[in-house]
Amino acid sequence: MKKAESEKAIRYLATQWANTLPEKEREHPSFSTFMAWLSANRYSGYLNFRSAVGPDYDTEMWFDDELKQTWRN
Repeated sequence: MKKAESEKAIRYLATQWANTLPEKEREHPSFSTFMAWLSANRYSGYLNFRSAVGPDYDTEMWFDDELKQTWRN
């Protein structure tokens, strides 16, 4: 999978996943819970792309950016 395709999908899925969370959990969404959700819902194929820093790192950066959590980095 191409990195750009993965980024688009991960950003979309992060938003969709966050919208299913209870209001209290939306304030500080958990990246590890999101990753578990990706795996449980067979979306882990979007993590198969080449990356200089590693797919998990890139995915977390997209997740944080999409959900306005970059202050955590």
